[in-house]
Amino acid sequence: MNATTRYLISSGHKRLAVTTDELQALLGCGRKSAVDVGELAEARIQLGKRVLWNVQKVQTYLDMISA
Repeated sequence: MNATTRYLISSGHKRLAVTTDELQALLGCGRKSAVDVGELAEARIQLGKRVLWNVQKVQTYLDMISA
């Protein structure tokens, strides 16, 4: 399997989509909870076997449930 290239983005840019590991770091929770939140937010992006999460949808979902 080929290694995935990680691109560094300057701090001034926001990420549109993140991996599951990055979603865990953003939410500060474990893998199961991060995936549950992502799926409840309908933020899953499937590209072949790769899974990314739409950060804006997760943020909107969290804002909605915290109000």
